[in-house]
Amino acid sequence: MGNRRALVCVDAPHLHAGQAMADAQAMLPNLVLRPADPGSEAELLQRLGHWALRFTPLVALDAPDGLVLDVSGCTDLFGGEMAMLAEVERCFRRAAYRARVGMAGSADAAAAMVRSGHNGVVVPVGGDLEAIGALPLASLRLPGEIATGLARLGLLTLGDVLRQPRAPLARRFGRPLLDALDFASGARARPLKLVQPPPALLAIRSFLEPIVTRPAIDRAVDALLEELCATLGESGSGARRLSLLAFRVDGEVQEVVIGVGSPSRDAAHLRRLFAERLGTLEPDLGFERIILRATETNALQARQLSGLGGDALAGEQERMLSKLIDRLGQHAVMWRVAPTGSHWPEDSVAMVDPYTNPEVPDAWEERRRPVRLLRQPKELGVVAEVPEGPPARLRLDGRVLRVLHAAGPERLEPEWWGDKHDRPRRDYFRVQTEEGGRLWVCRLGIDRPNAPARWFLHGVMG
Repeated sequence: MGNRRALVCVDAPHLHAGQAMADAQAMLPNLVLRPADPGSEAELLQRLGHWALRFTPLVALDAPDGLVLDVSGCTDLFGGEMAMLAEVERCFRRAAYRARVGMAGSADAAAAMVRSGHNGVVVPVGGDLEAIGALPLASLRLPGEIATGLARLGLLTLGDVLRQPRAPLARRFGRPLLDALDFASGARARPLKLVQPPPALLAIRSFLEPIVTRPAIDRAVDALLEELCATLGESGSGARRLSLLAFRVDGEVQEVVIGVGSPSRDAAHLRRLFAERLGTLEPDLGFERIILRATETNALQARQLSGLGGDALAGEQERMLSKLIDRLGQHAVMWRVAPTGSHWPEDSVAMVDPYTNPEVPDAWEERRRPVRLLRQPKELGVVAEVPEGPPARLRLDGRVLRVLHAAGPERLEPEWWGDKHDRPRRDYFRVQTEEGGRLWVCRLGIDRPNAPARWFLHGVMG
């Protein structure tokens, strides 16, 4: 209550969940603390629920930190009840989770056993009441006011409460207590909201006669894409990465993989990306089966394509650009530039993923910069009409170029936040020659007035 902060989960000796953080730090001064993140923990529990479907098709969440597995009819597949419990615990441990497991006739009886510290216990059929009788009330996770009220009456275990007449309990504590007792004792079954298995984001085609020709492969891939994209639409997701597995009659498996920048379930677009890659397949005596899988997906909501305007139009343009990058990326390495915060031309941008949308400061757009920056500047011979003035003639690669117009200088000073203060300053001029070339020319030597200036061609303005 108030400013009190407590542990919600702990992996340290002599500490327990619910303990005040100040007390825990007093007991273990070097305790490493992390803030609780209920949203992420709920998502993790959901993922663990999907993972637990390997043991039984009936899995429910027991938030915030438990799973309920209905293993009726499944235990013989693992060699019995004890063997199944051991296998479940071993699988969690192999996945780097510590888990306590228990089995009983009702989900709440098993959960109460586990919460009270029991692990690996199998309650015999019909023995739920006897097994939970000695458990503390905290194993039911009752609301605080109910647990406190029962403790004041001297009722400290589930057996103490179960032996009391129901009518007075109902009048004083209401329906929540009776429901919890009935679910734990097995008098009534608590309705469980089962985890729904994620849709299988794959499509499979098996062939009576192995396919060998490229047209046959193309038709099979078209059908697989249509089926997979329909499944993606039903699940509200789009593929970021797809893998096509072609099984040859001699047992060899060949794989073709494509990736896209933004999630897509556009079969025509994905088909164009597969077109060239399919040429790498070697059918030999033929493929007897082809599997297309979406190995990486993201949420993708449906959109209205008619009457686009404003933000919707901009979003559609971004999707079209993403498709173009996808297609070009099959043939060349793609990237885009993002500002780095430096004003030195060679350090002012960095190559980033082509699908990112970097933030561009307003002032960055106003600077006039060349469309092509030379990796290694070329030294120039320059004649200026006045000292420290703009160039009038340039000598480049043995040619003399007369300057028709020059703008500048733009002076670049050392960056106070990172450069050494003795870094030479530069003056840049935008120059247009009589031949029509538009050049970006740099002058060094500002810091050494008694030495002749040096000039370099650093870029082409376009």
